[in-house]
Parts: sequence; structure tokens; C-alpha cells
Amino acid sequence: MDVVNKKYWRTSGLLFLLLLALVIFDLTLGSFSIGFNDIFNGIFNYDSSSTAELTVRVFRFPRVLTAIMSGAALSIAGLLMQTLFQNPLAGPYVLGINSGSSLLVAISTMSTFSFFGSDLGLIAAAVIGASGAGVFILFCSIYVKNKVSLLLVGIMFGSFAGALVSLIQAYADPNNLKSFMLWSFGSLQGVEFNQLGILSLVVIIGALLSLALVKPLNLLLLGDKSASLLGVNVKTIRFLIIVATAILTGVVTAFCGPIAFVGLVVPNMVKMIYKTTNHYHLLIGSLLGGALLIVICDITMQLLLPYVNLPLNALTALVGAPVVMWIIMKKF
Repeated sequence: MDVVNKKYWRTSGLLFLLLLALVIFDLTLGSFSIGFNDIFNGIFNYDSSSTAELTVRVFRFPRVLTAIMSGAALSIAGLLMQTLFQNPLAGPYVLGINSGSSLLVAISTMSTFSFFGSDLGLIAAAVIGASGAGVFILFCSIYVKNKVSLLLVGIMFGSFAGALVSLIQAYADPNNLKSFMLWSFGSLQGVEFNQLGILSLVVIIGALLSLALVKPLNLLLLGDKSASLLGVNVKTIRFLIIVATAILTGVVTAFCGPIAFVGLVVPNMVKMIYKTTNHYHLLIGSLLGGALLIVICDITMQLLLPYVNLPLNALTALVGAPVVMWIIMKKF
């Protein structure tokens, strides 16, 4: 292993250790303190008669693992979008991928066409919505070459999807409307222990698909023509990138609601830290960095809970919006 690779692995190792420490700390936070033995038993050797182990099993572990999975998925999706569109401001939220996912979830939960009622159905609705939005933006990128104009197209699509959601809300059942509104704030609390397997499996599939695309992603940085001359089937790779992004964004949106800015901010920060264009290291860095960010957000929410109940979307926006403004001033 050469010196450069050692540097990247050392950085990734430090991020992993920091993430592990924060995960353990996050599991101890709540209305009462819980020891390490209770955390271990609550995850691996559950005793329903123990209040501490019950709390870990039902509330804390699902919340923390959801934070890890959602942060990793959205960050990887953001990196894929930025490479595909060659734009540091591309991301699932800005380009309207989240909005497409939210629209299908709104249709499935608030309209009479509730054919996506189960957990798997909700994931399917979110993934189909994200895929449709991704294909639309990809189609627009063929004709809209200017980076800023393409971002405006994504923002307008998001506004259009938001308007359709508002129309659905106007005629929705009050109970369904309340559920959707709470979902739209973004939350890590909605995933139960028996749903963690589905969430983790789908995220892992999306992450493995992304890792399989490392070489084409590196070549896409040279431009479509150069990548094509080097043997990359650009159309197929674009399609696979959209599929991976839809899977990662869709499953997180289905379970946690539309979480803003994570997919935009983390990949840019990782590129600054790693100082490389090798997507193998960037994907690993984004995975760890995204998980780290959402876990930090969850710790912040738990510490502030006695004073204020912050929605996850509000916290990620408070962190992400200034970073986006800084990126705009620096890049454009």
C-alpha cells in the first residue's frame, strides 16, 4: 500500500473511530442514563423485563442505526449526483429527487390510491418517485448545458412537486394529513426494530451498486466524450447512477422523511478533506461523513430536548444552508 493510500485509509479510520465513539455516546442519551452493559444486552441479548434494555431495543438503537444509514445513504447519493452532473451544488434535495420521492409518498398516504400501504410499498413509492425525478433531471441535462440553469430546473421541479403535494393535502383526510406533516419534518424516530433489516438491506444494496461504479465514475470526471473513448458506456452508467441514487434517496425518504442538505454538504466537505478524485475513497469518506453528521444532529437534538424539540430537517438546514452559500461564493 503506497503512502497516498495510507493517508486516505488513516483519515477514514479516524472518521470511523469518531463515529463509533459518538454512536456509543448517543445511545446513552435520553431521559435517564444507561450503562454499556445495558446497551450491549439491549442490542444482542434482549430481556423484556429490563427497562434499560427495553429502552435501548425499542427506542435508542433503532434511532441511532437509522441516523447512520440515512446519513450514509444521502451522502453517497449526493456524491453520485455531483459526479453525474459535474456540479458541486448537485444533490438529491436541490435537484428535486427528494421532492419526487415525497410526491409519491404523499399520493400513497393521503389519497384514495393507497396501493403502497405496507413498509415495502412505501419504499417502492419513494424509490419510484425518486427515479422519476432523476430521469427527468437527466433528460433535462441533455438540453440544458449550463450548470446554474440545470439547478434552477431542479428547483422548479421541486416547487412543482411541492405544489402537487399541497393540492393533495387540501383534500386529504385530517388524520392522514397530520401523519404526512409530521413525516415531512424529518425524523429518526419512525423506524421500529423489526424494520431496521429492510432499511439496512436497501441502503447496503445502493452502497454496493455505487462502489461497483467506482471506475466509470472516475472516468466521467474527464467528460462524457473522453469516458466514452476509454470504453465507458455513458448511457448505461448514467442509468445505473440514477438507479443507485433513487434506491438510496427513496428508502431514506420513505422511513425518515425528506432530509435536506446532507447529500450536498457532506460530499463537498469530504472532497476538501481527502483532496482526491478517486471515488473509491470519496464514497467511503461520504459514507462515514454522512453517518457522522446525522449522528451529531441526533446528539444535538437529544441534548436540546429538555428545552426545545428541533425537527431533523430544521437542524440539517441550519448546518447546510451556510455551507451551500459558501460553496456558491467560492465556486461561482
